[in-house]
Amino acid sequence: MPASQTKPIDLYYWPTPNGWKISIMLEECGLLYTMVPVNIGKGDQFKPEFLAISPNNRMPAIVDPDGPDGQPISVFESGAILQYLGRKTGKFYPSDERARVAVDEWLFWQMGGFGPMLGQTHHFRLYAPEPIPYAIERYTNESNRLYGVLNKRLAGRDYICGEYSIADMACIGWARGWERQGQDIKQFPHVERWLETMNARPAVQRGLKVAEELRKPPEQRTPEEHALLFNQKAR
Repeated sequence: MPASQTKPIDLYYWPTPNGWKISIMLEECGLLYTMVPVNIGKGDQFKPEFLAISPNNRMPAIVDPDGPDGQPISVFESGAILQYLGRKTGKFYPSDERARVAVDEWLFWQMGGFGPMLGQTHHFRLYAPEPIPYAIERYTNESNRLYGVLNKRLAGRDYICGEYSIADMACIGWARGWERQGQDIKQFPHVERWLETMNARPAVQRGLKVAEELRKPPEQRTPEEHALLFNQKAR
């Protein structure tokens, strides 16, 4: 346990690509944490106590009792959590400005494109109540384009920014679902090699296993769970 940590971090979590980002980071940093399940199929994300720390009603979120100046701090949004934990520990988030800018670029690329577009691909290929060919083609093709961007970036690099970083942790949970996204990983040999490298890391393996027994395949979701996960409006 790092010397600066005296109490476990509360990780508000469900086993999804966004949740895995943080469980992997916590495992890689060797931080003590307590997993607090947020059952998104049962509506836990809308409970007032969770909204108090994650007003966008999305997990993951953390509460660090040893925050700045020794005071507790809550952080929501997976990218912000990765940056916070990187600054806190000095790990996987470089202090050199040029190197940090590169990590931020690819972290934001994941947050703004790779995650959302692959998420839409999952939705229209797996979760939509009826097939919409235009949407399936639109998002499958955009996912293909993004895999191509990542493949070019990884040419000649072990990791996305050269050294292993939070950018890799942000992408792995989404990229491991390439088959469900209608992609042929052989088309992207550098991504395939990177996936093998990532999956061989013990902390990645541990992070991906956190609460894995709670994850349901799409076909097992009830209509009530589907309604809670999709098509929500302001309320």
